[in-house]
Amino acid sequence: LVSLKEYVSRMKEGQESIYYACGDNLARIETMPQIELLKDKELEVLYLTDDVDEFVLKTISNYENKSFKNISSDDLNLESEEEKKSNEAQIEQNKDLLDFMKESLSDKVAKVVLSQRLKSHPVCLSTEGEITLEMEKVLNAMRVLEINANHPIFQTLQTLFEHDKDKLKSYTNLLYGQALLMEGIPIEDPVTFSNQICDLMNP
Repeated sequence: LVSLKEYVSRMKEGQESIYYACGDNLARIETMPQIELLKDKELEVLYLTDDVDEFVLKTISNYENKSFKNISSDDLNLESEEEKKSNEAQIEQNKDLLDFMKESLSDKVAKVVLSQRLKSHPVCLSTEGEITLEMEKVLNAMRVLEINANHPIFQTLQTLFEHDKDKLKSYTNLLYGQALLMEGIPIEDPVTFSNQICDLMNP
């Protein structure tokens, strides 16, 4: 356990937010894809395992003028200006692919974007604005599907966009299902999800 006072005393120079992650247990939070970037930058993250925790932080709003920031929100702003420019260029180059993946998922996600937070994982979910994934389980807010442009699967997605859009739809739905499972959110249609896996495994 750690107090907010202790956390703030250990914050890195220039750090403006108190970062936190929500999950059913510590082990699941520890393996969240979204936490990789913060570990990489050696930023401390509060692990919240009670349903009420995040609502309490939202009520408190800030502590010693430091705002609370869920690591699943889409605006962590941890990348450098050079990284931002590089990401914007990649997004522009892959705009049609990302739009196609968004259309494939229909209203399941607000958008599909290239991620700046992922390191080893191919995909994760984030949320637009202040509504975060734990609160979303109650409030059903819109999700954002983030794709790791540096993961080998992204090259596969690019190839499929050029040569096999039907299979790209299946891949998109599988990645979305994978992201849901990693967040502990139930898959809407597990039978279809299982069938898609089997279809892709067949030569």
